[in-house]
Amino acid sequence: MTHVQPAFDGTELAAAAPAKSRRIVDDYEAWVDEVTPAFVEAADTGAPFTICGVAADKNLPDPPRPASQWGSLPRRLQDAGIIRHHGYGTSERAHQSLVYVWIGVPARLRELVAARRREERAERRQARAEQRRAA
Repeated sequence: MTHVQPAFDGTELAAAAPAKSRRIVDDYEAWVDEVTPAFVEAADTGAPFTICGVAADKNLPDPPRPASQWGSLPRRLQDAGIIRHHGYGTSERAHQSLVYVWIGVPARLRELVAARRREERAERRQARAEQRRAA
């Protein structure tokens, strides 16, 4: 595909079309709401997946700050009981990078997993508070 831009003298200059970039969503919470169903769908398959693999397969938009905000999505999905860590693999985007591989939590167990993660966070928070008081 070429991008044609007419010159002022009436001739046309043909050049390669600009690369298609992914859409960037301006609001982080709106972005999370938009991409979460794709990851729930991937989790429901029961097959291992990577975040960047699902994003590429589903052509998902980028968050407002892609370099830092893609990494916070898996934690939200874990806290919701949707996914759990399965192993490590290579990134589809940067083949030399090591990334987490995730697998879905069965739908019937998601609320139990989410409740347990909330309890664990509360326990860690309480332990840190006690350490600060003791110091």
